[in-house]
Amino acid sequence: MERATASSGHLPVMYAQVLDGLRIVGDGAYLDGTFGRGGHARGVLAQLGPGGRLLVMDKDPEAIAVAEREFGADPRVAIFRGSFAALAGWDATASGLDGVLFDLGVSSPQLDVAERGFSFGKDGPLDMRMDPDSGESAAQWLARADEREIADVLWTYGEERQSRRIARAIVADREATPLLRTAQLAELIARVMPRGDSKIHPATRSFQAIRIFINRELADLELGLEAAMARLKPGGRLAVISFHSLEDRIVKRFIGARAKAPPANRRMPVEQAFTPSLRAIGGAIKAGDDETATNPRARSAVLRVAEKLGAQA
Repeated sequence: MERATASSGHLPVMYAQVLDGLRIVGDGAYLDGTFGRGGHARGVLAQLGPGGRLLVMDKDPEAIAVAEREFGADPRVAIFRGSFAALAGWDATASGLDGVLFDLGVSSPQLDVAERGFSFGKDGPLDMRMDPDSGESAAQWLARADEREIADVLWTYGEERQSRRIARAIVADREATPLLRTAQLAELIARVMPRGDSKIHPATRSFQAIRIFINRELADLELGLEAAMARLKPGGRLAVISFHSLEDRIVKRFIGARAKAPPANRRMPVEQAFTPSLRAIGGAIKAGDDETATNPRARSAVLRVAEKLGAQA
């Protein structure tokens, strides 16, 4: 969820672990598919020599503006606005990559700016789009979706147990007053399902679910992993930071399916040959106590690293 701001001294989540996992070489080519405010990218660039290459991508125009302002004059850097799902279509990746990083979720600036509509703690337009120039806003979707679709999204992407109850209330309330503000939606959810003794705001899961749906985050992740696999050179490293179980499950299964042979099937007359194309570098890596004490958002972060196998040129 957190990617460091350009002006702060705070490092992004698992900064040292990410740079170690990518195993940067001075003349290598690396892609940061979620630039945010450049915390990890800045660390990669610091380790590159004159022959190195850093490619940065982000859906968010504000992130791209920061990248162009800070790195636009560096001949080693190329910048592209768009989803990492399409990284293999970017000509700059055609010659192959030595490392790919995805730092999933929402960046701190997106959460902290009320006008982006990501946070139930700050009243703003109910938008939630990482790319504000593309697709429907959360308000537009909630205005047209039927009760069943809303409930399915809340359950599938937020694992919200009260999904049907919340969806029913959204459909009923919007008849009288359109849902246009984050505070409106947060108050509606809190009214439908009181917090009780829980320290977690009642709207937490619903906001997460709607954001993931609006931005096609899980679908983009699956496409992005395939694209990264296509562009990584043999020996290249893939590093992915996830912030909830749905993301991490996709990453874990992606690596596992390419690193380990599937279980034997007694119904198959001939055992299927399997050639691994990835090697998992350790297991799930989590932030240490010192980091989580200073950055609570790091508590849910999980880093997975894998290396592409095959003959190196």
